[in-house]
Amino acid sequence: MDSTNMQNGTMIQYFHWYTPADGSLWKEVKNNAKALAAMGINAVWLPPAYKGADGANSHGYDVYDKYDLGEFDQKGSVRTRFGTKDEYLAAAKAIQEAGMQLYIDVVANHLIGADETEKVMVRKVDPENRNEFISEPYEIEAYTKFTFPGRKGTYSQFIWDHRCFTGIDYAADTQETGIFTIQNEYGEGWEDVVDNEKGNFDYLMGADVEFRNPEVREEFRRWGEWYYNTVKFDGFRLDAVKHITPHFFREWLEQMRAHTGQEMFAVGEYWAPGQLELLLKYIDATAGKMSLFDSSLHHNLHQASKSGKDYDLSKILDDSLVACKPFLAVTVAGNHDTQPLQALEAPLDDWFKPLAYALILLREHGYPCVFYADLYGAEYTDKDREGNDCHILIAPVLGLDKLISARDKYAYGMQRDYFDHPNCIGWTREGDDEHAGSGCAVVMSNGEEGNKHMEIGKRHAGKKFRDITGSREEEITVNEEGWAEFTCGAGSVAVWAEAQ
Repeated sequence: MDSTNMQNGTMIQYFHWYTPADGSLWKEVKNNAKALAAMGINAVWLPPAYKGADGANSHGYDVYDKYDLGEFDQKGSVRTRFGTKDEYLAAAKAIQEAGMQLYIDVVANHLIGADETEKVMVRKVDPENRNEFISEPYEIEAYTKFTFPGRKGTYSQFIWDHRCFTGIDYAADTQETGIFTIQNEYGEGWEDVVDNEKGNFDYLMGADVEFRNPEVREEFRRWGEWYYNTVKFDGFRLDAVKHITPHFFREWLEQMRAHTGQEMFAVGEYWAPGQLELLLKYIDATAGKMSLFDSSLHHNLHQASKSGKDYDLSKILDDSLVACKPFLAVTVAGNHDTQPLQALEAPLDDWFKPLAYALILLREHGYPCVFYADLYGAEYTDKDREGNDCHILIAPVLGLDKLISARDKYAYGMQRDYFDHPNCIGWTREGDDEHAGSGCAVVMSNGEEGNKHMEIGKRHAGKKFRDITGSREEEITVNEEGWAEFTCGAGSVAVWAEAQ
């Protein structure tokens, strides 16, 4: 987020879990870049661009080769799910030429799809308490050797073997599944992480990376520098940070910022709904070197969307990251993990999405991230938890493009809050001299039609305001003292800005 031009930053997650596996996404990004920038988007977070174990079907989170951006014939495909390396570079260029920043998705926790097995000494642990060994050390054949024969040493000759991993979930010789710690010179147990869920939540999936190995950290440094020299991105979305020792990211982000000479925005995915204390603990452990997605606020939004008029809107920001660490909170109304049929499924009901987006886009604090499926819609079929086919249709959020534009044009200056009623809340932004016509008033209700007597400032005395969402027909005139009675419809939001 570039603070020099004093524009409000808004990023977009430009994909969802069911983005088609037809190699078209990078081309779509390139074609849409100018329109996104014109709407008021300042940064684009793209999905993992490197080859996954599932080849052309991979979403990128089953990382196989971080140096293969859709360039080498590996895992049955040259291109990735999203396209070829050349198409990726063209998309990156289009994003930046349109005046936006590019954030890459960094999946550092694991590798999947090893090329060879090795004989490895392991100990099995209790999957529910991973600090508890349930076997003596014994030898298994494990998929821990990554030689990348399709790349043949281009860009990096580093070979990953069992010394580069802390754990694995499959014994190839006995076909036994479980969670095994690898006994190597860096220790027989897990690395220190912030979360004590399951005793220790270092292990997530695949071959779990061993960050205590200095050669591994050095290879990550080399890869990060190579990636930057190749793509010239502006920041990072860091995947699954709760499963990775905070010390690694502290060191790596410092190295990347030194190499690029840029401040390099970084946001970590630490998904802990309703557990704000864990987010704060992680921020301390990483010395505030990265922002985090505000999973606490998303939890509140989800609860509010399901509870209707029984939810106390005046408390919607309570126990959220944006309320206590406003400059390190990336606010979201949904993502690829919370969308229907996904692992952390917690979608917002359609009626509430415009209210949620007004809350994250039009307030002073937080760096909002818009979800692709909310802007463009999505349609897909997948299995539900019972194993039945389920057809999902996500409709574009009504007026979301207008709310993004409103953030860009109007949401500046002093903020006054009117969180004084359980079913109807509002706030005003006074506007500033740098943004002509700026200033707005927001009112929302989760019950019946609502109204709020709010101050927007004497600079607006006598001005007429209209609802930019189009849901209210009337015009409102601000009185000489800078106050007005602003209204909204039942179960909806109205955004009042100066009538143009």
